[in-house]
This record gives sequence, C-alpha cells and structure tokens, in this order.
Amino acid sequence: MFHRLHNRSQTLLASIPNAVKGKHLRIIWPRWEGNPKGLSGPLKGGVIIDYLAARLGFTYEMVRITENRLEPAPNQRGLFNYLWDGKCDFLVSSVATTWERNNIFDLTTPWEYACLAFLIPVHGETANLKSVVKPFQLPVWIGLIVTVICVIVVLTLIQRYLQYMEQRSGTVSATECSTHLPGNNSRLSNGRAGRQYVYVFGNLLSQGGPCTSNRLSFRFVAGVWALAAFIFVQAYTSILFTYVVAPVNQPLINSIYDVADSSDINLLVKKAGTADTMFTNNNWTGFYEKIRDRINSLEDSRCVLISDCIKLVTPGSRNVFIDGYAYQLDAIKEDFQKTGKCNLQLAGDTYSSLLVAMVLPKRSPYTDPINKGILELREGGFIDHWDLWFRPMPGQCIENFKRGGFKSPRSRKYPSLSFKNLSGAFLLFLVGTSLSVLAFLCEHIISMTGRLRLCRRN
Repeated sequence: MFHRLHNRSQTLLASIPNAVKGKHLRIIWPRWEGNPKGLSGPLKGGVIIDYLAARLGFTYEMVRITENRLEPAPNQRGLFNYLWDGKCDFLVSSVATTWERNNIFDLTTPWEYACLAFLIPVHGETANLKSVVKPFQLPVWIGLIVTVICVIVVLTLIQRYLQYMEQRSGTVSATECSTHLPGNNSRLSNGRAGRQYVYVFGNLLSQGGPCTSNRLSFRFVAGVWALAAFIFVQAYTSILFTYVVAPVNQPLINSIYDVADSSDINLLVKKAGTADTMFTNNNWTGFYEKIRDRINSLEDSRCVLISDCIKLVTPGSRNVFIDGYAYQLDAIKEDFQKTGKCNLQLAGDTYSSLLVAMVLPKRSPYTDPINKGILELREGGFIDHWDLWFRPMPGQCIENFKRGGFKSPRSRKYPSLSFKNLSGAFLLFLVGTSLSVLAFLCEHIISMTGRLRLCRRN
C-alpha cells in the first residue's frame, strides 16, 4: 500500500527539494516493540514512519529508550535529551505544541488535533428511590406541609365557629337539618372535622372531596386551597416525569468543572504529562487552584506509566484519570479485552483542544520534507482512517466513549423503564400500605380493649 501511495504522490511533490532522500535517520517511537511496555506514544506511529520512509526515500533505525517523559527532571532524563545530545533525528510522539518548545526544537505541522478526556469507572445501576421527592426542594416540601396543616386548622375552626353561632342563635341551615339528629352533636362535629382532612388531602391527590358547608367564608378558603392544590399537583407531576425516566447509572462526573466542585473526587494524571504540566506548573488561582488541590490530595495521583493510573480507576472508586482522548480509548479497549466487560467510560465533555506535533532538532534539514509528507497524510485522510485499523472499538462499549454533542434521531434509543426507575413509587406504595395496616391493627387493638373494659364493668 505504501508503494502505491508513494507512486501516486510523486507527481504532486516532484518539485519539492528532498533533503532527507537517501539519508539514514535515527527515530524514537515509544511504542516500538524493542522498548519497555507501557510507554506513552501514538499507536499509529509505526505506520506513519513507514509511509514517510517510502514516500521520502530514507532509511531508519529505532533508538531504544526507557524514559516516559518529554522534559527532563533534575535527576532524570527525558526524550528531549536524545535530541539535544544528537542521538535522535526524529521523535515520533504526541507532543503538544507550545511557544517554549517551538523555540527549542523544530515542531512539525500538527498531525493530529487532540483533546484531554476523563476516564471514569462505570457505576452500576442504583434504585431511583429519591425520584418521588426530587421535584420539590426541601423548603418547598416544608412550605407545603405547613400549608396543609394551616388549611385544615382554618377550615376546622371556621366550621366549629359556624356551628357554635348556629347553636347559639337557634338557627340551622336547610342542608344541615337533613343530617342533624338530636343527641348526636358531638358525633356530627367530629364527623365534619374529619371531613376537612378528606377535602384537603383529596384535592392534593387530585381526588376531590365534598365541601361540608355552604357558608361563603368556608367555601372561600376551600376554593383558594383547591386552586393552590391544582398548581402544586401540576408542578409536581410535570417535573416528576423527568426524574422517573432519568438514567439510574449516572456517571461519576460530566466535565472538569465537576472535579473542581467535588471535594471527594481524586484526579489522576501522568507524571510530567500534558495535564500535569498544564495544571501544576503555574500559580494560577480560581479554577486551576482547585484542580491542583485535587491532584495533590492523593499521594499516588501522579503515575509514571499510564497503566498505573488506569489500575486505580475501578468500579466503585472516586478516581478520575485525565489524558489524551486516543489513549483513553485504548484503555477502554484493553480493559474490555481482559475482563469482557465495559468497566470504564469517558465523561461527556472533554477539555482543552491541543495541536499535536512531532519533534526534530532545531534547524534540522529534514523538517520541511517531513512536514510536507505529514500534510499529504492529513489531506488524504489516512491518519484518521488508520484509527479504524489500529483502534477497532468493541461494539458493547460504544456508549461508553461517545462524547457529548448532537446525535442524529436514528442513533437515539428510548429504552423501557426498569424497576429501578420506578423504585421510588413502589417504595412509597409499600410505606403507605404498611402504615395503613399498622393503623388498622392499632384501631383493632383499641376497639378490643374498649370491649374488654365494657365487659368487665357489666
């Protein structure tokens, strides 16, 4: 295939001076099989090297390395040392372009537009028990309870006051005469007082209820409550639906701002990697200060190898690993191949788009030919196409690495509601049924006690 690409592009770049033709280059590619396993580097770096060698006509040899960082540390070498020492002509890695690096090295034209993604554990489905109380905040629930008590008290007081005034004046309304019997005033009063509860809770549960008085003052309070109950019920039911159908396996985070706002989230980074450099090698305050605190809060938050960080992202943990999007896809794929399960997923939002380049020594004669070869690959779409070769993602984990954004209607799926979605309603039913049974038993016990006392007296 490389020979066909080589012949096809000869006519396009025949006029370009090729200073690298016939040369022998020393190349560093961290994922070369001769290097220790676990080093970070582009998965498709090998095929890029083969294409450039066939296209530009040079030969190469791989330089063996053990370092897994770009910049050197006080007592540790980095990959950039090989360029400074003249032991490497071309570094094939994912190097984020910065102004400082561009002053020291020759950075190629960006061969990939990357971003930082967050690898999080997949949480199991949890019962949606709080769905029945989530539509209203706590102050609203308190206000609703207080309102119900106040309405019941006001209606009861009005009813008793009207009965007192009627008994005092000796007049009884026509509607009350039909139900009034001599000697049963206490039963009548208690029955009508009980009806206030039926009316108030009946309207609140959209069941309605009888109004026990024809007096204007009583009906005015009852009408106001009926209107208020209608608003409460409509607001509750309209919002309740969204909580019932909400996913029962919410992700640990959705974006980096969730990491900054949550004190129990542990953020993991590759030591001296792009994310570590971006957040810790500065004294910026605000958002960056919170992220630094999350990184420094865990002793093992900086990992030499990416695999060390991925091992800490386990189901049930509060650990989040930030790294390049492509590397996170590799982690999901490798974990699925080992376990047969989709235990890892990506957060919905990514962070900080990056221009990724390769590196040559400053003023290298090979920079221009290699730049033009990379441009050929970009324009032909080969770099993106090779992702399908080297990174075939398992179909079972497709939903685990989809980033947030627009999805076509064909890709949308509307799953049926599970028991866990409606667990709150079933819990409410069980609690209500248990209370009714308890009330029945209490009434039965009290009734039996009264009968025993009556029998003893007789």
